[in-house]
Amino acid sequence: MIDTPRIKEVDLSLDDFETIENYPECGGIGVFIGTVRNHHEGRNVRALKYTAYKPIAEKMIREIEQEVKNKYGVSYIHVIHRIGSLDIGGKAIIAVAYAPHRKEAFMACEEAVERVKHEVPVWKEEFYTDGTSEYVAGCCIRTDEDGISHNHHHSSSKSHSH
Repeated sequence: MIDTPRIKEVDLSLDDFETIENYPECGGIGVFIGTVRNHHEGRNVRALKYTAYKPIAEKMIREIEQEVKNKYGVSYIHVIHRIGSLDIGGKAIIAVAYAPHRKEAFMACEEAVERVKHEVPVWKEEFYTDGTSEYVAGCCIRTDEDGISHNHHHSSSKSHSH
């Protein structure tokens, strides 16, 4: 069993995850890879920087993985989040879930990402092409109960020049 850190300061890869061959009872694989995009709320983004308090973030991600594993009955769920500076296209988060069926794999993967983005103390600073930057709150990848997408909210309305 591979036991890799959940918070990494180097590029993320699917090689950091166990292979499905270790889980012969599983027929479904859920994978989510979150990358840095070049825009946010109408602003041109040139790069991101993620920071975290690693001991707490590691512990919380492992707890989320265990809770999601138990909830959906998946055999394997693993989430790794990148910290440090990332350029456009860089991988910020990868989650992988193996389950007997695809539905549980997809649901476990989605919930794990959702919870990590909202519960784990990882801070995202966006750097814009106009030379300013802002810290941004975690973002949702699913809609709420009313089917309305959640918006991204800035944790600070002040821009910082760099």
